[in-house]
Amino acid sequence: MDPVVIGVAVVAMAGVAAQWLAWRFQLPAIVLLLVAGAVVGPVGGIIEPTAEFDTLVKPVVAIAVAIILFEGGLTLNFHQISETSKAVRRLVVLGAPIAFVLGALNAYYVAGLSLWPALVFGGILVVTGPTVIIPLLRQAQLAKRPASLLRWEAILADPLGALIAVFVYETFLVLSGQHHVDTLLLRIVFALALGAGGGWLLGRALVWAFVRGHVPEFLKTPLILASVLTAYAGSNVLLEESGLLTVTVFGLALGNSRIASLGEVKRFKEIMTILLVSAVFIVLTASLKPEELVSALEPRTLAFVAVLLLIVRPASVWLSTLGTGLSVNERLLVGWIAPRGVVAVAVSGLFAGLLAARGIADGERLVPLAFAVVVVTVVAHGFSIGPLARRLGLSSGGAGGLFIVGANRFTVALAEKLKSLEVPVLVADRNWGRLRAARQAGLATHYGEVLSEVAEHTLSLGSYSHLLAASDNDDYNALVCTNFGPEIGRSQVLQIGRSDDEAAHQQLMVTLGGRPFLPDAGGLWALETKIAQGWRISATALREEFDFAAMKAARAEGAFTVLVVTGGGRLMVGPFEEARTPKPGDMVLNMVPPEEPPRAARNGAVPQ
Repeated sequence: MDPVVIGVAVVAMAGVAAQWLAWRFQLPAIVLLLVAGAVVGPVGGIIEPTAEFDTLVKPVVAIAVAIILFEGGLTLNFHQISETSKAVRRLVVLGAPIAFVLGALNAYYVAGLSLWPALVFGGILVVTGPTVIIPLLRQAQLAKRPASLLRWEAILADPLGALIAVFVYETFLVLSGQHHVDTLLLRIVFALALGAGGGWLLGRALVWAFVRGHVPEFLKTPLILASVLTAYAGSNVLLEESGLLTVTVFGLALGNSRIASLGEVKRFKEIMTILLVSAVFIVLTASLKPEELVSALEPRTLAFVAVLLLIVRPASVWLSTLGTGLSVNERLLVGWIAPRGVVAVAVSGLFAGLLAARGIADGERLVPLAFAVVVVTVVAHGFSIGPLARRLGLSSGGAGGLFIVGANRFTVALAEKLKSLEVPVLVADRNWGRLRAARQAGLATHYGEVLSEVAEHTLSLGSYSHLLAASDNDDYNALVCTNFGPEIGRSQVLQIGRSDDEAAHQQLMVTLGGRPFLPDAGGLWALETKIAQGWRISATALREEFDFAAMKAARAEGAFTVLVVTGGGRLMVGPFEEARTPKPGDMVLNMVPPEEPPRAARNGAVPQ
C-alpha cells in the first residue's frame, strides 16, 4: 500500500476522532488535535509527513489556510458588527501595530532572537486565527458582543499579521541591498490594491453571475472553490502571502450578498473547514521533530510566551479599546483570549526558511517558538475561556435551553415551568397577540418571523440546545426545523404534531422537519385542550430511592413525560430507553390531569 495513502487515512481519521472526542466530553477541539498530531507523529512515529508527503506539505497547508480564511470571511456579516464596529476597527488598525511593536521587543529581548527575525516574528504574532477562535467560541457559549469582537478580530487580523511579516522581510531585503526601495513600494501598493479591491470585485462579480442565472446551481460551489484558489495564487504572485488578504475580502464580499444559495455554500465550506483545520493541525504537529518539542519547553521560550500572554496581549487590547464603549469585563476577556493557530505556524515555517537562506541562523528558531506559542495559548485559552466568561458574566447562559417557535397555551405553560427551573427559554411568534400570555408570564419573547434575514442577525441562539417548532401549521414547523437543523443540530430540532404512523401520502421527506415531539399525545390541538381543561406541567425530582420507573408507577393515570432536565442543566427528550433513562438528580416534567394531585407527591417525590 502506498504510504501516502496510509498517511492521509491516518490524518483524516485522527482528525475526525479528535473532533468527536472534543464534542463528546466538552473539551477544546484544538487541544485534542494537537495531542493527536503528537501521538501519530513525533511521539508514536505512525506517520512522518515531511518524509511521506515530501514537498506536498507546504503547498497543501497554504491552500488549506486560504480556504479556512475565505470561510471565515464568508461567515462575517456587517449586520453583526453594529455593536462592536468601533472596537473591531481599533483592534485591527491600532491594536495590531501595538501588538507588533511589543511582540517584536519581546522576541528580541526575552526570546533572544536577532533583530530581523524578531521583527518578522512580531508581525506573525499579530494573528489570533479563526482556526482556533471559531472552535473555542462554539464551545464556550460567549455572549453576543464579545463573541462577535473575537470572531471579527481573528479573521481580519490573520492576513494583516502575515502582511506585516512580509513587509518587514521585504524591508530587510531592501536594506541589505537585495531589493530596490521603489520596487518594494510598488509591490506593496499593487498587493494591497489587488488584495482589498480585487477580492471585493471578484466577490461582487460572482454574485452578479449567480443572480443573473449565468451559473447553474450544481456549479456554484465548485466555481467559488476554484475562485478562492485562483485569487490566492494570483495575489501571491505579486507579493508573498498577500493572497490571505484577497481571499478574506473575497469571502466578506460574498458573505454580505443576498443570494439564495449562500446557505448551502456556507454549510459546504464549514464542513471543509472542519476537515482542513483538523488535518492541518495534525500534519503540522506530526511534522515536528522531538528536539523541536524539547526546545519549546526551554525556560527562555516559556518566559517569552508568558510575556506575550500577560503583557503584550492585554496592553495592546486595553490601549486600543479606550473609549470604544466596551465594559471592563469585556476588555479583560478579550485581553486574555488570543490563541494562535495554523497561520502562525505556517507563516513561521515560510519565513524561517527564507531567513535561514539569507544567512540569518536564528531564523530557524521561529518554528519551535511559534509551536510553543500555539500549544500554550490553545491549552490555556481553550480551558479557561468558558469559566472566565461565566465568572465575568459574559456567558450566554450555557447550552441547555429551549427555543420555542409558536406561542400557545401548551408552549407558554412549558416555558413557565422551564423558567421556574432556571432553564433558558425563548418563545417566538410572528403574531403579536399570541405572545400576550408569554409576555404577561414574564417570559423572554421574540416577535417576528424567525426565518427572516432580520431574525438571522438579531437572534442569538447560543443559550439554546434544542428548538421546538409548535405552531398550528405542520408545514411551517417542518420548514423551521429544516432551516435551524444545521445550526442547532438535526437531532435537537423538535416538531410537534408529527407522528411516525402518518399515512404515506401525508409524510414529509425524512430530510425535512424535526424529530417528533410527543407523537402519542394527539398533536398540538390535543395538548392545548388538555391545558384548557386544567391539565398542568409538574416537575418531579428523581432520587436514589425514587427512580424513573417508580415515578411512572406512582403518577396519575393518563399522565405522561414531556421532557427531562438533567442534573447538569441539559434537556433530554424521549423516547426514553434503557440507555437514556433519567437518573437520580434529574428533573422530570410531566403532563398531569387535574382530577387529582399526582400520587408521586404522596410517595415521597418532590413535585414543583
